[in-house]
Amino acid sequence: MIPSVNDPGDRTIGLLAYLYGPGKREEHIDPHLVASFDGMAPDPGRDPNATLKDLQQLLDQPVQALPKHARPDKHVWHTSVRTAPGDRTLSDEEWAEVARRIVAATGIDPGEGQPGCRWAAVRHADDHIHIVATLVREDGTRPDDFRSGKRAQAEARLIEKELGLHQVAPGDGTAAQRPTSTERHKAERQGRERTAREELRETVRRSVAGAQSEEEFFDRLAAGGLLVKKRVAPSGDLLGYKVALPDDRNKDGEPVYYPGARLAPDLSLPRIRERWSADAPGQDDMAIEVPRPAGPGAPAAARRRTAAAAWQAVWVIEQDDDAVAAAHIAAAGEVLDALAKTSAAHTRRELQEAAWAFERASRSHIRAVRGHDRALRQAARDLVHGGPALGRGEDGATTAMAIDMLFFLITAAAHWHARKDHAQQAEAAHRAAEHLRSAYRAAADHPLAVLHQRGWHLSRPLLQRHSAVVRRAIPHLAEQVLAESGWYALAATLADAEAAGHDPAALLAEAAGRRELDTAERVSDVLVWRLRRAADLPADATGMTPVKRAPSRASRTASKDQNTARHPNR
Repeated sequence: MIPSVNDPGDRTIGLLAYLYGPGKREEHIDPHLVASFDGMAPDPGRDPNATLKDLQQLLDQPVQALPKHARPDKHVWHTSVRTAPGDRTLSDEEWAEVARRIVAATGIDPGEGQPGCRWAAVRHADDHIHIVATLVREDGTRPDDFRSGKRAQAEARLIEKELGLHQVAPGDGTAAQRPTSTERHKAERQGRERTAREELRETVRRSVAGAQSEEEFFDRLAAGGLLVKKRVAPSGDLLGYKVALPDDRNKDGEPVYYPGARLAPDLSLPRIRERWSADAPGQDDMAIEVPRPAGPGAPAAARRRTAAAAWQAVWVIEQDDDAVAAAHIAAAGEVLDALAKTSAAHTRRELQEAAWAFERASRSHIRAVRGHDRALRQAARDLVHGGPALGRGEDGATTAMAIDMLFFLITAAAHWHARKDHAQQAEAAHRAAEHLRSAYRAAADHPLAVLHQRGWHLSRPLLQRHSAVVRRAIPHLAEQVLAESGWYALAATLADAEAAGHDPAALLAEAAGRRELDTAERVSDVLVWRLRRAADLPADATGMTPVKRAPSRASRTASKDQNTARHPNR
């Protein structure tokens, strides 16, 4: 159950007209009152003799009773309360009780003989109500509605449990500011999927991903099509910035600017500078490098380095102290932003959704100590400067490799947040992981099919030898791996590693022994990418020399029968 307290307004009649009206798209059905401050307020929805003016005058009466100079300019308090998708439909009586509890918890009408404000709760849909109140109590004083949004959220958590509804994870104050109802309505009118605030937050996050300096950051903002204003002190020092979409204007035709801190807590200029200050030479890790030049192989090389950095970061999150782990989780958000920005069309949507979801998981009350996360930040930088991937060949295959490694990194972040009781962050990381899983399927389909074909055409003795390698190196996983459809891709990879001079058993034992595999859909897939990265094998095996020439059709048919007998689950 989500209460959303809006900024105070100045026209009670205007809000009532919207609540009782048809809605922007005729979505309001049977608008009617479910509760009010005295239980006897007129209902313009179901009483043919009642008007909006009647209800407005009743609610505004304490305000109008004050001398004109004492009336608050913004006297209309408004919140919506919405159940989660999948929740049962509440009755009018249940919504009435919800409304009474929300106005009591927020200080609008505390009850128990204390003076309260006049309010009314209107329902015009199955899944939510609106509560409108006037911010002057019956005795002419102002209500104690300080932090009413947080109070409403706390009460909603109790109501969810009592009514058997979906229980929303409690917040911790580190979330980005939600769009206001005015911003949402404006986005609907303009046909935008997201509000201007949300679009700006996404663009700013992508602009800062892997950036090394203020100059580079502001250049990226401008290249992203944003209007930028800088706040400069008399001394000439830069104090802050704000951004706007060129086509998002107020009623006077002026751009609507948002300061970075109003987009998200970690997008203020001081917080962004923390990333750059940690990049200075002299730290334990390698400093952020000058961007590597773009070229035909740059996107693939950047994705290989991303996979390597993600692989190491999983271990850090699982083993290191909290401040360093928090830094790696924040940097993982930069990598997702950079990968989404440079992804090919068939993976772009899911990667963008993964980055959008993980944004919430990148912040917590554990303050990140930046500096040790430079490998991930360099990976984000390489992705941006390497340019967009084509989605095929080595680009596409290394994308699958990088996504696979990032899936485990994001899963490790979800587990870390869960251990710290960061409920919202853990939930956000799990959502991001599911989007990464979908992106992986799209990216890995072709390169794994090529490897599967190569593995299928290996000779029977070679397949038997690599089956023995699997049983010796990973006895606890061997039967599962050998039964998976991805076994032939792994067999081809073991053969490639051996041909390149590596010990396939040692590589396999190391790949399986480091970090979890239980969240993988197919363990063999994960081992393929870990081995190809560790052995520095081409991720796209299309152009590789076959390990053994394909047999004739007759011998291939016989081999197929033999392999089917060995692997009946194929």
